[in-house]
Amino acid sequence: MSGTHRTGTTADPRAFVEEYVAAATAADRARYLALFDDNVVVRDEGRTHRGLTEVRRWLDHVPPVEYDVREVTGTGAVCRAVAEVSGDFPGSPVTLRFTFDRDARGAITRLEITPDPA
Repeated sequence: MSGTHRTGTTADPRAFVEEYVAAATAADRARYLALFDDNVVVRDEGRTHRGLTEVRRWLDHVPPVEYDVREVTGTGAVCRAVAEVSGDFPGSPVTLRFTFDRDARGAITRLEITPDPA
């Protein structure tokens, strides 16, 4: 396990999602990757990425986007966020649901990104 994960917002799902969005839109990709456990599983667009090496490769193909967070529910360990995501990609903007599982340190162990059915 890496020692770079942030743990300050474990109990507050809204603060965590705000931290996630700030890291996801930052120029420093290391800040974003530091949110994840080394053995994280990310599911996005029908693909599964396992571990930080695959997540880094996935991130290399994600265009810069902006998030308008509409809703956050859940707990510090398991939470969901619904956000409108816009950027230079087909179908922009799109409303997506982000489901996060996090460990006791606050590191993301699972992230699933799906279209919001609402």
